[in-house]
Amino acid sequence: MAIELNKERVAQASALIEKAKKIVILTHVAPDGDAMGSALALYHYCKGDGLQVTVIVPNAFPAFFNWMPGADKILIYETQAAECDKVIAEADLFLCTDFNEPKRINPAGDKMLANPAPKIMIDHHLNPTDFADVTFSFTEACSASEIVFRLLSALGVQPTFDIATCLYTGIMTDTGNFSYNSDCPELFEIVAQLLRTGIDKNAIYNAVFNQYSTDRVRLTGFALYRKMRIYPDYHLALITLSADELDQYHYKTGDCEGLVNMPLQIADVHYSVFMREERPKPGTTRPRIRISFRSQGDRPVNVWAHEIFHGGGHMNASGGDLLGSLNQAVKLFEESYPKYISKD
Repeated sequence: MAIELNKERVAQASALIEKAKKIVILTHVAPDGDAMGSALALYHYCKGDGLQVTVIVPNAFPAFFNWMPGADKILIYETQAAECDKVIAEADLFLCTDFNEPKRINPAGDKMLANPAPKIMIDHHLNPTDFADVTFSFTEACSASEIVFRLLSALGVQPTFDIATCLYTGIMTDTGNFSYNSDCPELFEIVAQLLRTGIDKNAIYNAVFNQYSTDRVRLTGFALYRKMRIYPDYHLALITLSADELDQYHYKTGDCEGLVNMPLQIADVHYSVFMREERPKPGTTRPRIRISFRSQGDRPVNVWAHEIFHGGGHMNASGGDLLGSLNQAVKLFEESYPKYISKD
């Protein structure tokens, strides 16, 4: 299905961006390739003489995105809260990419809402909230990076090498290197335009997927050998990793990226779920369970992620979370999966 941006909204966005002097670009907790790609592409588009453009992420992003152009300029709220609060308070425009509600960037979301400056939202997840002045929300898009490309095109912008690098990274990672959410022919026309800027898609793939630590590879082996359960009647796999197990392999942010996809390599496994336990934050008592969902073909997982685990996403790639124990998350999973997936 072709995606068409509303011309009036494009004009509104253009006017807001042209008028702004202090722009803050925000993206979601646990930034992935699409969050990084869409945010940094907007950064390279917006930056210019006399402008203050800042990308803020709620917490650390994986080290294998450090190479991305502009990544060294990003502020991390978790470790730079005072500086981030000042920048957010002084902003006269917010660009919100790859999230559909402010709570997905808390506590930065609360600070953003306290500032009456206009907000533009660019997202592709289900059930967006009405917090922005201008919204570009397309659940049929493969990624926020795709929507950023379409917005820049509507603004008459030709992608530079840096913008193309960031957008290609976002599209590549949010489609599992074009293995899901990438059936639209228009998407490959977009990719072709990005490649014409001279970017090296093989180098980008290598920088993201072939820079793993020994600990990460060993953690992957442990997860697949010891922690994967198969539910054969439902063609379903589940992998769980506790905080203690992650510590055994010196877990670093991003070390589990892509793990949820691996069970889908098994014949007759059409659905895969991965649960990762995070220790309670200071001042809290309950751990948080991060949950990823994947599926193949015409088998949706986004409604399951939304209704049971307060998340959402694409039909074949979604996420959610739960404040509680890993056992509680597994119990909810086992109680709910017969309702949301079929045996065929």
